[in-house]
Amino acid sequence: MKSVLFDFSGTLFRIESTESWLRSVLRTAGVAMPGPELAEKARALETAGALPGGHPPARVPDELAELWRVRDVSAESHRAAFTGLCRQVPLPDPALYDALYDRHSEPAAWSPYPDARAVLSGLRERGLRVGVVSNIGWDLRPVFREHGLDAYVDAYTLSYEHGVQKPDARLFTIACEALGADPRETLMVGDDRQADGGAAALGCAVHFVDHLPAAQRPDGLRPVLGLVGRAGGNTPRSGRQ
Repeated sequence: MKSVLFDFSGTLFRIESTESWLRSVLRTAGVAMPGPELAEKARALETAGALPGGHPPARVPDELAELWRVRDVSAESHRAAFTGLCRQVPLPDPALYDALYDRHSEPAAWSPYPDARAVLSGLRERGLRVGVVSNIGWDLRPVFREHGLDAYVDAYTLSYEHGVQKPDARLFTIACEALGADPRETLMVGDDRQADGGAAALGCAVHFVDHLPAAQRPDGLRPVLGLVGRAGGNTPRSGRQ
């Protein structure tokens, strides 16, 4: 392997809990909500799938189905899809729906997985090029910068910037080209077997991790270091799953 591509949410970073998300927005907006009500609203928002990077919707309303299907192809679609899901849950101020959406893209809302830095720095030490390829509707680069991981990433390929989303092989092609990488010498690491598994169509090896809270997955990325050697080495392609 000479290059490694990583997914963002659920792979390198994890979003805060739905309750923390809602509490932060209410506090900033100066809206008081009793603890039991806050917990109830958070559970409803989680069921609705309203937090990007959080739990998927239990059910997508019919009026949002098409928008949901293409949510990651533009910033506008992403915001409309997730604020639409938010609005399935009554909140005391309509302005809170956009405030919730804005909060999820703040660096403070994200935490890197405990082993992310060690794995990314280990790949850099071995001379491998690293890219991030994400289905997303906003610029995640500030998240990497704020958490001190930007120095380990050579290129970012974000779906909304190219109008195409995983598992479409075109997004993986763009990601490989951004690294100057041969897909057959590239490992894709992600948590979504359908979306991230699309890289296999190009000949990439694929390795999956579990999308769990950060505290529950302290070393889920470390196997990546065992699947690659040093750039230019003859490591077996054992990482395909």
